[in-house]
Amino acid sequence: MNAPLSLQAKPLRLSTAQSDFETAFSQRLHWSAETDGAIEQRVADILADVRVRGDAAVLEYTARFDGLQVDSLKALELTQVELKAAFDSLPAAQRQALEAAARRVRSYHEAQKRASGESWTYRDEDGTLLGQKVTPLDRVGIYVPGGKAAYPSSVLMNAIPAHVAGVAEIIMVVPTPRGERNPLVLAAAHVAGVSRAFTIGGAQAVAALAYGTATVPKVDKITGPGNAYVASAKKHVFGTVGIDMIAGPSEILVLADGTTPAEWVAMDLFSQAEHDELAQSILLCPDAAYIDAVQAAIDRLLPTMPRAAIIAKSLNDRGALIHTRSMEEACAISNRIAPEHLEVSSRDPHQWEPLLKHAGAIFLGAYTSESLGDYCAGPNHVLPTSGTARFSSPLGVYDFQKRSSLIEVSAAGAQSLGQVAAELAYGEGLQAHARAAELRLDPVPPMRGGA
Repeated sequence: MNAPLSLQAKPLRLSTAQSDFETAFSQRLHWSAETDGAIEQRVADILADVRVRGDAAVLEYTARFDGLQVDSLKALELTQVELKAAFDSLPAAQRQALEAAARRVRSYHEAQKRASGESWTYRDEDGTLLGQKVTPLDRVGIYVPGGKAAYPSSVLMNAIPAHVAGVAEIIMVVPTPRGERNPLVLAAAHVAGVSRAFTIGGAQAVAALAYGTATVPKVDKITGPGNAYVASAKKHVFGTVGIDMIAGPSEILVLADGTTPAEWVAMDLFSQAEHDELAQSILLCPDAAYIDAVQAAIDRLLPTMPRAAIIAKSLNDRGALIHTRSMEEACAISNRIAPEHLEVSSRDPHQWEPLLKHAGAIFLGAYTSESLGDYCAGPNHVLPTSGTARFSSPLGVYDFQKRSSLIEVSAAGAQSLGQVAAELAYGEGLQAHARAAELRLDPVPPMRGGA
């Protein structure tokens, strides 16, 4: 269905040369990650209730929020037979696309594991062994959104790296409002190797995974995006379980030198704006005429978009088309933003890539649309948002592993290390620490400061 012709999207036009650029830019960029106080309290109540009443509370909230009336939480668990049946029911083109995407995602994360996820050891000249042991988490929970849209790609991106990492059990939760199950989501769970799946969502699903119920097993870590209630719940349960990140609205930043067709860039801006009204789409370009062409393309293409109303509100409220003095300045501004998705839509993207430090994912060249990364390029699409790419990374195999240090001190090594440790321990006033090291020395010295 096409949008009304009267609908318009006019992202804020800015120039870095204007005197009030910093103020206007900061105001447009700002998004508060603070959750509404009423949501925080409601989430806290739900978590506490699920922790105490378990299955009964989850059933009550699922009935209230998703309209699913069942007698037992087991009735909301999807069997492996159902997941396989969903896969078999898909048109051949969808089955092939799902399997192709899964192969690429798995291949990328297997390479990631080989590069950084292996255990290692070495021995000092005195025979002391030092190293690191990498082991997978035992059980993880993945949250798959299921409200306004269905996201089979989120299943692949969360479950496959966990599977590659060696996680023994992957528990999926996905809301199915009014009982509407999306076959593509269930098929993705089959392809990705999900162990168990439940049709529950919201804060109650996060609570069930974090604390465990009679039916839903307690997990070690929860990953995957959700609405404000899910984000708040993940924040509340962190410490009881691990979490991947607190996700904010979707973001795309396009650095363009003016050589890419304007329609391509306009549609790339749409690709994030269509997620929701709070999504942010920004263009940085040193060519003012090209920015005009992108705005013209937005005007032409918007009426053809089924989600035009969402796109228009996103672009009007949070979008920006920014004229920069140069591509170098555009790169500097990009580093300040630290966007979730960064497209370098340039004839020579490798000229600018070394200048870019902070981004969840960097898409190089005119042919590399962000949407390819969302579905099938291979790297993970669960990315840091709201400027957190300054210190955070994409979801990966490393999120489903933990590291233990290995130390095996030889008798010879204990002679030198023991003296060092004892000296420092006495300095800290920790005599037992010091004495534990000294008892392994030959000969054993008398304890300092003791009876």
